[in-house]
Amino acid sequence: MKKNKLSAMGRQGGASALVVLIMVLFFGSLLTLVIKIGPAYMDDFTIQEALESLDGTEGLSQMGPAQVRTLINKRLSVNSIRGFDAKDISVEKDGDLVVINVDYEVRNNIFRNVDTVVHFQHRYEMKGK
Repeated sequence: MKKNKLSAMGRQGGASALVVLIMVLFFGSLLTLVIKIGPAYMDDFTIQEALESLDGTEGLSQMGPAQVRTLINKRLSVNSIRGFDAKDISVEKDGDLVVINVDYEVRNNIFRNVDTVVHFQHRYEMKGK
């Protein structure tokens, strides 16, 4: 009697129900993390763009820290960054340079008592026109 080379292939049935369940749980957890943490990174990117757009602003070198902070708050408001606390931005003057430090963290609840903490820290040195 001749053995069929495909007999071993005929017995294979694919992934078991347990493997499929584990894959669904893994990719579901990964998707949940992306949905929960993604907006924090998108907001940080928007904050970076708003602060970088200050470079070269007319009269930035002559503005005081309070005026620069007001200008930053206006730009963040236009870009719909609402949950950001202005206390996390420090503005310092160093001659003609304006030094802006941003240091904040975003906390998100994943489920029940499991949270994520994402920390962002940026430093900008700018000179106005």
